[in-house]
Amino acid sequence: MSKWLLRGLVFAALMVIVRLVQGAAINVWETKASLISVVLVLLFIIAVFAWGMIDGRADARSNPDPERRSDLAMTWLLAGLFAGIVSGFVAWFIGIFYKNLYVEGLLNELTTFAAFTALLTFLFAILGATIGRWLVDRKAVQQPRRREGMDDDRADTDVFAAVRSGGPRDDGTETQQTTPVSTQGGGTERADEPTTPRQQQP
Repeated sequence: MSKWLLRGLVFAALMVIVRLVQGAAINVWETKASLISVVLVLLFIIAVFAWGMIDGRADARSNPDPERRSDLAMTWLLAGLFAGIVSGFVAWFIGIFYKNLYVEGLLNELTTFAAFTALLTFLFAILGATIGRWLVDRKAVQQPRRREGMDDDRADTDVFAAVRSGGPRDDGTETQQTTPVSTQGGGTERADEPTTPRQQQP
């Protein structure tokens, strides 16, 4: 099962439970309907935030390099959309038989309420993931990045080092000639010319 599907199923079920509890509680305490709704939504947000923080901490620990970390934003976006649509449909279906559940028409449940659930899930999950990653990163030792093979490439393409190896020496003497030269008898022999210091201009 993919990550977003698991999270979407869990929070779709949680939202349905929240709405069932909301309907039952408001029927008992009608004067506190707003307080009951706010408390239940806050509990849903806390659950989303906690799971998002767990994801962020786990991702930061497994991938210390920020460029190699998982795309949690897409994961939680898909999870939020799935949770909103599924919970809206399930709540509408239950409302057909359970009249104490406060539901609207199917179209509103699959659009307005689904968008509200998706927004809550996405925003607070990403907030939790960001904080979770930050808590791990602030304790991690910052290591300088090193490009692999950079030193070897520089050594192979160092033009100045290649020129200095065949050029004149720093002490003013020229390099010794070791190439074969032709002789009067038609053969070749190795001529070693003595190195002579350069005459400096007065």
